[in-house]
Amino acid sequence: MTRINKTSKFAIKGALAALALGLSAQGALAEKVKVGLLLPYSGVYAALGNDIQAGFELGLETFGKEYDFVIANEDTEVKPPQGLAKARKLILQYKVDVMAGIVSSGVLGAVRDLVDGAKVPLIVANAGNDDATGAKCSPYITRMSFSNAQVNRPMGKWLAEQGVKKVFTLAPDYAAGRQMIDAFTASFTAAGGEIVGQEYTPFRKTQDFGPYLAKAKASGAEAVFVFYAGGEAISFVKQYDSFGLKKDIPLYGSGFLTSSLYVNAEGPAAEGVITSLHYVPTLDNPENKAFVEAFKAKTGRLPSEFSAHGYDAARALVEALNTGARGREGIANALRSVSFTGPRGETSIDPATGNIVQPIYVYETVAGENGLTQKVLASLPVEADPANGCAMPAPK
Repeated sequence: MTRINKTSKFAIKGALAALALGLSAQGALAEKVKVGLLLPYSGVYAALGNDIQAGFELGLETFGKEYDFVIANEDTEVKPPQGLAKARKLILQYKVDVMAGIVSSGVLGAVRDLVDGAKVPLIVANAGNDDATGAKCSPYITRMSFSNAQVNRPMGKWLAEQGVKKVFTLAPDYAAGRQMIDAFTASFTAAGGEIVGQEYTPFRKTQDFGPYLAKAKASGAEAVFVFYAGGEAISFVKQYDSFGLKKDIPLYGSGFLTSSLYVNAEGPAAEGVITSLHYVPTLDNPENKAFVEAFKAKTGRLPSEFSAHGYDAARALVEALNTGARGREGIANALRSVSFTGPRGETSIDPATGNIVQPIYVYETVAGENGLTQKVLASLPVEADPANGCAMPAPK
């Protein structure tokens, strides 16, 4: 595997040097595949981008030994115009066979028409905007992470089944926040629950959650359900505890609230919080145990859902290549029929939408020997997202 550094200059000490020196026949005969990684390496989501890349490279090393992957890295900076410019660079200048990555749904929206028009396969390794595999779907976009609705929809029914009847919801005021809360609300109310209050906080601008927590406390809610991620999640979980709500009103949410990537920064305030997600590092299956062991050996830390996205995105690419698919069109077509058993469990792509189909797990954050960890409480039924306006031809 040849890696292009973050300044986007091709490294010459890998595959090119190997050919010049006449190294092993295996290296010389390996098929070259150019991959563009479009991730944030600076700014608020840099940690996510680095975790996705670490998982992706581990996946290629684990499953793709017979291929010579040439990796080009470009920094989106979580800015849609920047993401579009960098995607154009990967496609036109480096002529990549396939792109992977994208953390922000805004960036995904910005590059969607370019990807579709240029007919370059894109493996989404994070961005969860429902429209990407709904009304704005494309046969060249395959999502190996999650959709916003997918993570939260099962939690509404599960929470109602636990006897919770009244819930107050909170989320940041942007597309992902609204989509995640909408999915939870729809399934919770369909199961007989009642939303007694709903607030959306200014995205990346809210430092004091006190006024919103006061409304939750006064609402008569039996539980609070939220979506927050990154720095906002850390602040919210800490303030929920310090405000005194934790002991009176249980906190539930989307699993990004207590991601293993930053849960230790939340400290004891995160203990007892129950959330739902498609991956946690404590999942008890052989594939996940092997992934955790290999990721720790490579990085010195536990994997998060973001590193699992990268790992499985790489696996999906290799599985597509293993079918004999070559070239942009062939890879895009093969990706839509990928299925395998991975760290998350049974994982596949719905060919009708290009979206991942996967289990969703309910877990509680608990104290462990080496810090906070995850206790899996339930595995919720696997179900594909509805088409949500997606209409595209079946894979060839």
